[in-house]
Amino acid sequence: MINTPRARRGMVVAPHALASEAGLAILREGGNAIEAAVATASTLAVVYPHMTGIGGDAFWLIKPAGGAVRYVGGCGAAAADRDDYTGRGMTAIPTRGPDAALTVAGAVSSWKAALELSTGELGGRVPVSRLLEDAIGYAESGYPVTASQASVTASRTDELSSVPGFAETFLLDGKHRPAGAIETQPRLGRTLRRLVDEGLEGFYWGKLARSIAEDLGRVGSPVGLEALVAHQVEVGEPLACRVGSATVYNSRPPTQGVVSLIILALAERLGVADFPVDSPEAIHRIVEATKRAFRVRDESLMDPADMDVPVETFLDPGFLDGLADEVDPNRAMPWGRVGEPGDTTWFGVIDGEGNAVSVIQSIYHEYGSGVVLPETGINWQNRGLAFSLEPDSPRVLRKGRRPFHTLNPPLACLDDGRTIVYGTMGGDGQPQTQAALFARHVWNAVEPQAAVTAPRWLLGRTWGNPSTSLKLEARFDPSVASRLAEMGHEVESVAAFDEMMGHAGLIVRSPDGVLAGGADPRGNGSVAGF
Repeated sequence: MINTPRARRGMVVAPHALASEAGLAILREGGNAIEAAVATASTLAVVYPHMTGIGGDAFWLIKPAGGAVRYVGGCGAAAADRDDYTGRGMTAIPTRGPDAALTVAGAVSSWKAALELSTGELGGRVPVSRLLEDAIGYAESGYPVTASQASVTASRTDELSSVPGFAETFLLDGKHRPAGAIETQPRLGRTLRRLVDEGLEGFYWGKLARSIAEDLGRVGSPVGLEALVAHQVEVGEPLACRVGSATVYNSRPPTQGVVSLIILALAERLGVADFPVDSPEAIHRIVEATKRAFRVRDESLMDPADMDVPVETFLDPGFLDGLADEVDPNRAMPWGRVGEPGDTTWFGVIDGEGNAVSVIQSIYHEYGSGVVLPETGINWQNRGLAFSLEPDSPRVLRKGRRPFHTLNPPLACLDDGRTIVYGTMGGDGQPQTQAALFARHVWNAVEPQAAVTAPRWLLGRTWGNPSTSLKLEARFDPSVASRLAEMGHEVESVAAFDEMMGHAGLIVRSPDGVLAGGADPRGNGSVAGF
């Protein structure tokens, strides 16, 4: 029997237990969900460095109790043009190293914007010094390396050991640290202290920003002070879509938030709610919905300033009906598209008042660009890989342009009064796992922890696996894989609890205020509540 944790006064779920506890501590001290989320985000940026950091981007959905859902987009723009690379004979943006560190990091700006909403709308009072306290402590005093980090570092040592700053920070005598070994990041700790002293805005202008720009210049990144100063965080309304008895929200472009909404909308039209969600009939329909949504993504999603049509076009009922009509309920559409990888952290918080937060924060690939800045200790993202150097590509690299993001943090409000925050990491896997979690809990009434723990499927590419097959965890009944193969899917069996399926999480608040959560056994996280 799988037990679901429950609480009443607040709950946090994150892919690292120390981060969950950091957020819970803020809730216990009277902080709200936004403040707890910043404590969680900053702690993850230290103790889960292969997945996230302050050198990355972040996106938030925030629902004040009784209020409208708000969207915060901390997405950094490119600081280079195509010619900066092709002029040196490059035909593709390097995956690692200084040339991969070509976009501004927007995560810290999202923390600041979220805290402004906390102060203005929720009466938040917890100082930044307290919110970053745990992160600073772990950076300076040390944290045990997780099994996930140890495994990733071991597999990427040869690729990353020569990248500036990586070996000094994440290797010991040239080798990865094993799970349980203590790792410190004192330079990052000093930078977090400077954020406390100079304000979160100091990341983008002022003395700290100049230090970061000088650091980036030393290693050869194109990101300079001008790009940091020009950075703008986005605050506004999220995307929304009615799915049965729920309104589901997600992030706007340049993220793939609309993809997750399309999949759910198509799943409803295809009758997924009429089947057990882990049946071949339901999986087939969700996978076929995913293929249509990914086609929209690959052809149309980018910096919204460059999109030909408003993103809401893809949520128009007539458009969705047309996509649903394409699906054969008994036959798979051929598939071989190369998808999007990505290493990420999703986490969620709901406090005792019912304020709810869904956040996703990332440096893209494992350890991002691999570059760790010499003075500030920041591991910089490689999100600029989403750009192309092909002159006719719709995502061609251009200075000031925002990169496409797989990141998307969902939140759902049900007509019966429930509020749900849920999500996962994992590139192409994000919208698919979101659909599985939603279908299990909302349509099949599966308890949150069981919904997260249950075996999952994944179409296409994700972190650690470049193949485009339909992957099923080995815990599925063999008849499910056989039937899907008969329908024309290229089925591949993977481990019973395979980390490629992502580190998912889920919190549900019922109308009576009871909170129920689920954390992913594939990761290193936990549900923390009181």
